[in-house]
Amino acid sequence: MSDNQAPQAPKAMRGVGNFIDDRFHLAKMGEKNLRKVFPNHWSFMLGEIALYSFIILLLSGVFLTLWFNPSMGHIVYDGSYERLRGVGMSEAYASTLHITFDVRGGLLMRQIHHWAALIFVASLVIHMLRVFFTGAFRKPREINWLIGVAIFTLAIVEGLFGYSLPDDLPSGMGLRIFQGVLLALPLIGTYASFYLFGGEFPGEVIIPRLYSLHILVIPAILLALIAAHFMILWHQKHTQYPGTGRTEKKVVGTPMFPAFAIKAGGFFFFTFAVIVGLSAFVQINPIHLFGPFTPTSITAGLQPDWYMGFLEGSLRIFPNWFDITIAGYAIPMGVLIPGLGFMGILFGGLAAWPFVEAWITGDKRPHNLADRPRNAPVRTGLGAAGITFYGLLWLAGSNDILSHTFEISLYTTTWIFRIGIFVGPVIAYIITKRICLGMQRRDRETLEHGYESGTIAQLPGGEFVEVHKESSPETVHVLESKESMTPRIETPAANANGVESPASRSLMGKLRARLADWYTRDNISFVGVEPHSGHHLHHGSHNGDGPTHGVQGSENGHGGSTASDKVTQGAGQNK
Repeated sequence: MSDNQAPQAPKAMRGVGNFIDDRFHLAKMGEKNLRKVFPNHWSFMLGEIALYSFIILLLSGVFLTLWFNPSMGHIVYDGSYERLRGVGMSEAYASTLHITFDVRGGLLMRQIHHWAALIFVASLVIHMLRVFFTGAFRKPREINWLIGVAIFTLAIVEGLFGYSLPDDLPSGMGLRIFQGVLLALPLIGTYASFYLFGGEFPGEVIIPRLYSLHILVIPAILLALIAAHFMILWHQKHTQYPGTGRTEKKVVGTPMFPAFAIKAGGFFFFTFAVIVGLSAFVQINPIHLFGPFTPTSITAGLQPDWYMGFLEGSLRIFPNWFDITIAGYAIPMGVLIPGLGFMGILFGGLAAWPFVEAWITGDKRPHNLADRPRNAPVRTGLGAAGITFYGLLWLAGSNDILSHTFEISLYTTTWIFRIGIFVGPVIAYIITKRICLGMQRRDRETLEHGYESGTIAQLPGGEFVEVHKESSPETVHVLESKESMTPRIETPAANANGVESPASRSLMGKLRARLADWYTRDNISFVGVEPHSGHHLHHGSHNGDGPTHGVQGSENGHGGSTASDKVTQGAGQNK
């Protein structure tokens, strides 16, 4: 075989390939898809972590399914764990103890399954934050965003059901809270609770029912949604950050095969190694220390998995002032609003935001280039406010621990969080927006004048100026990618005679105009800014070897620099 001849696959492999291609004609399509380009940026791998964690969840879950017994039948434990011998418990809890102490590698697999669940939800959250802050949810990706919100919602429900299966004390307490939220539903609450639990709490059927949902129904829906998510992603192409050569229609990156496939494969094993490492050395959910659940038992200091912490916090701090009675039916708003209302705000707000933003701005264009968060200060500020709101509720879920640790009254910490969830998000929004606007001003200055070199030059008239060097073409391209934040509302505000249009006079029209003004008012415009057209002294090259150009329009009348100018390093040092 000559040096320039392409290597051929083994004869057996060629035969299998030809057999498949003769029947399905996949060669041309496969070649095209294997050369599909994926952008290079570390933040795009956050979604990969969620995918790999989900795969590990499925594999470890299959292992645990072989030994777990989803039964609430009462037995007396006589297994390997001596501290619980002779204690009455459910078969579900006894089988979990059997997996932990008697199945080879059982404890490690339980730990892997639990850590993978935590990392799965965490990576989903961070991935969605990346998509939100960069505007990657905009047209044409609204459907994929909704699928992502559905995956996030189901992941939390799946985690809650899986957490409840061992029937230990913490899981039973979680189910009791879940039943309390169900009972708070007007009219149907009692019926829903009796139907799910098969009678009075805890009943005899809740574990088998949750088990079926946990291992069959919800994973099947998640698999379908994840497959749809990737199919849409594959069809629409990946968003990318602004940069040289990157446009709305051109993706710059590495091909699927072999570069991205090798990187993705290596990243899977890295994710797997981190999860296994955590599982081996960091204990989580030691159910054998808590004991079996009984309705009369309770303990302090226990916390749910982190993704349920905000619901725990909302229930703890919401007052009972708003409980009402209608026609003899009590509606406990102190449970209904924090238990379901805050979840509705969270997931409903996430699902609706792409359409709300498009309605406010009137922007119906397709977007394949991601925003820099600083270039959308209102969206970034709202995201920071949402994170603050969520974080304060999450912290409120451990108000008893905070009170004990810092020796503060429990009522004091409760009131701090009650006030904080209103004040904190507002402060976060204002600070974040001002930071974004400040970064926009700095970007405009960098685009117009270049970047500060730290070199001070003295002009013939004695004036000191700082030498600004030219930014790299990549930086200039990124800075110039900032779009003008002007509303694109198609409805004219007034006709040719100056009469305001009916759409603009309507309540919704006025609301939309005010929201559009609020969304775009303070944004820094880059319109008309030419790169490096400022009045400061500039070097013609990055390394300072090029000619030195004079000052344009200097106030003291010195129009340029000469060879006798003194250039010094450091601010204000005249040598």
